[in-house]
Amino acid sequence: MERREALIYNFRILIVIPVGIRLLIRATLVFFIFAIMIAYLEGKFVYKSPAMVHLDVNGVGYEVQISLNTYSKIQQLDKGILHTCLLIREDAHLLFGFSDLAEKEMFLHLIGVSGIGATTARIMLSYMNPGELSRTIVSGDVRLLESIKGIGKKTAERLVVELRDKLAKHPIETNISPLKNNTLHTDSLNALLALGIPRNAADQVIQKTMQSDPSLNSLEEIIKKALKNL
Repeated sequence: MERREALIYNFRILIVIPVGIRLLIRATLVFFIFAIMIAYLEGKFVYKSPAMVHLDVNGVGYEVQISLNTYSKIQQLDKGILHTCLLIREDAHLLFGFSDLAEKEMFLHLIGVSGIGATTARIMLSYMNPGELSRTIVSGDVRLLESIKGIGKKTAERLVVELRDKLAKHPIETNISPLKNNTLHTDSLNALLALGIPRNAADQVIQKTMQSDPSLNSLEEIIKKALKNL
């Protein structure tokens, strides 16, 4: 009886969800899995504005939404790296880019708060850099948060309530993984993080290592010397 009921149930599922729709669902899931794996893009800045850039990555052009904070750092660059976050909505797929991991981390914190969308989060990061915004929330400065366009008193208070403890325990530093024309710094940082070294310590030791010996051009050499300097 149980087997018969299971067969009937499966048959009903097949009727309710036609093959074409099931294939579409499967394709959507595959795309979503691929989409969330886009960690960063490296290429040439073909077009730049305070709110958006076009990044040429091996002949493929990506339209990336950015904040004024990121724009100020890439304004004079012809090429570079943007850490990314792809948000999928019913009406659009929006790719957001950040000059460093600190800004991306703060962006993800912000959109996790009820009432804060991606557009509002980008505006907030245009008013203050990630470190300033983090300190403002931790200090509970609701009035300063209210001065940001689109942030009312209730939303400002919600930001403080939901993020104050998180940001106090894990402060966001604006010097984390700075944008560079090459990937040596980023690759070295990721390697040390994979070894379990705290982000701030890893970033500082890599900067110190590369500054002390500018001739270093090998990822392996940088990591070895960085580990010795820890």
